[in-house]
Amino acid sequence: MLQEFKDFVFRGNIVELAVAFVMGLAFAAVINSLVENIVMPIIAMIIGKPDFSDLTFTINDSVYRYGAFITDLIQFLAIAAAVFFFIVKPMQAMLRRLERTPAEEGMPDEERRHQELLAALRSR
Repeated sequence: MLQEFKDFVFRGNIVELAVAFVMGLAFAAVINSLVENIVMPIIAMIIGKPDFSDLTFTINDSVYRYGAFITDLIQFLAIAAAVFFFIVKPMQAMLRRLERTPAEEGMPDEERRHQELLAALRSR
């Protein structure tokens, strides 16, 4: 039973998941720093306030902190944009480059079409 537990814990998927989790936490810290230290000051420069947390209204002794929600929403959108433009788009571009084969890059479109037609005719 102890051996089975050891096999489970040290199985490749669990270790890879743990590494991915730790890397994700480290990356989240970097993205949060980017948003707080670079993006939010730019927003503050444009709008005039880096933090909207002090914006509230009161109804029947209940305080509604809509400014904190606005700040969190801006931070979420900034984080989503940072992940999209700094992670997703570069990875897609890299994968597109890796998918191309050298033969396809050097061959003109017209020549490629001729080769495809010849291959289709030969397969009949």
